[in-house]
Amino acid sequence: MTDGPTIEQDPKVGVADFSEGNRVTTEHETDAPRTAPVLEIRDLRVAAEGREIVKGVSLALYPGELHAVMGPNGSGKSTLASAIAGKPSFEITGGKVFLRGEDITEASPDERARAGLFLAFQYPEEVPGVTILQMLRAALSEIKGQNYATFEVRLMLKDALADLQMDQSFADRYVNEGFSGGEKKRCEILQMTILEPAVAILDETDSGLDIDALRIVAEGIEKARARRPEMAVLLITHYQRILRYLEPDKVHVLVGGRVVASGGLELAELLERQGYDQFVPEPVG
Repeated sequence: MTDGPTIEQDPKVGVADFSEGNRVTTEHETDAPRTAPVLEIRDLRVAAEGREIVKGVSLALYPGELHAVMGPNGSGKSTLASAIAGKPSFEITGGKVFLRGEDITEASPDERARAGLFLAFQYPEEVPGVTILQMLRAALSEIKGQNYATFEVRLMLKDALADLQMDQSFADRYVNEGFSGGEKKRCEILQMTILEPAVAILDETDSGLDIDALRIVAEGIEKARARRPEMAVLLITHYQRILRYLEPDKVHVLVGGRVVASGGLELAELLERQGYDQFVPEPVG
């Protein structure tokens, strides 16, 4: 006897589906959503240094949805996030990425940001000599196409800082310089809140956080979603623990650069109990 939902494989695409009573679906089936996807990834293939890492991933996020992509280390999760955001060290060798119906596969990172895409980094970098306030004023002015005054951005930051339990003086600190791991992750969510993207990709935002910092970050994400209900979120994570605070609309398991299972929160709970071994193919020979 097994514990949890039974894994079923689709013979066509090889993707197990745990949603809707374990009904197996292909990657391209939909439930006739009322709107078009805000982010659509079609058969995406990504390589780095000549090695293919992402091997034909298809996903669709609709306005307001939160999807979690989970997988073991080395499965291609961060590569997928970086490729969607246009990081130049990753080469898209096949497939397409659409944002709000526009093909952004060849767009630069700046063009993607202006179009409404945001990436929260797994390892945020320091920017010496530039304050958070200065950075956000410059980013807002560039993305929104208007020149924001310093006082306007400071007013925007007031509530967002409070939501993340950060002191108001934080706005005048240099970006990530001398920050703790938790402060760096909160700073990423602060940027997301202020910039109000159409799609936010959160690359292992929960990594390295203790239980209190994790709760604060998760609450900050939820408050940002409440302020901008149409924002879609693609959450990249290795562990189920952040999903105790953020309930996803869909969970996808990425193994070996491919989506091998999709479902609801019950799939994440299954991974918590049984791990990823059941999805990792046994070596041949």
